Amino acid sequence: MSQSSATLSQWQETASYWTRHHDVIRTMFAPLTRALIEQAHIDQGQSVLDVAGGAGEPSLTIAQAVGPHGSVMCTDAIPEMVAAAEREAADRRVENVQFRQCTAESLPFANDSFDVTVSRLGIMFFPNPLAGVREMLRVTKPGGHIALAVWGKSELNPYSYVVTDVISRHVQAPKPEPDAPDAFRFAEPGKLAGILKTAGAIDVTESAVDFDIAAPLSPEQFWSFRSEISESLRSKLESLTVEQREQIGREVQDAVKEFFVEGHMSFPAQMLIVSGTRAGSSVG
Repeated sequence: MSQSSATLSQWQETASYWTRHHDVIRTMFAPLTRALIEQAHIDQGQSVLDVAGGAGEPSLTIAQAVGPHGSVMCTDAIPEMVAAAEREAADRRVENVQFRQCTAESLPFANDSFDVTVSRLGIMFFPNPLAGVREMLRVTKPGGHIALAVWGKSELNPYSYVVTDVISRHVQAPKPEPDAPDAFRFAEPGKLAGILKTAGAIDVTESAVDFDIAAPLSPEQFWSFRSEISESLRSKLESLTVEQREQIGREVQDAVKEFFVEGHMSFPAQMLIVSGTRAGSSVG
């Protein structure tokens, strides 16, 4: 099953905002990227596949970790994301990374192509996560690692729930189906690990990563940022009047004040990293 046209369309609209805010997003999730590199056992000289790499992260940070003798393949289903990642690599003069537009469920690579395969905050939005994981395992070398980072529970992430709580006072929205594409689709411990096991991964582990989502933003800048990069939030706001949107903006900025000090944002956060190994003996 390929990614649905609806999901792709939503992310196409989001791509321009992610490109605009790329530096902020990279800063916010840098601790998660470091944890992903560590738990995927990424090292110098390796070949790494990044699935749903968006506007270039974590691919470009991983490219530094593998060094000049290693390589990274950054993929995304959205051409605008791939183009943004290529521009960012050129701007940062990162030369050991290549780019490919493709969906997770149909990776255009030969079997056993990569030492490590990762995806940071991507698999929650795959129409068919099991098919995506099977593809990732197929292109990973026997004995190679796969590591997937996802959001932990909403109630542990005020970056999300503070905004959601405010919005819910103004917009009634049905809860997403348990397996519908959604940021918190795999927040329940064990759920994504079960998919890796079903797909054939061995030595599957799951760990919580606690860190601060931090960036040099004011509450006003945070609201502008959040209301642009989230497709679901944009669609809710579009249904409201200008006056209602302005009221929500004021309420959100007031609600998040405790997480801002002197123009610096810091939300406590918890993510999950689920990792496993491709069955078979390692090569080399």
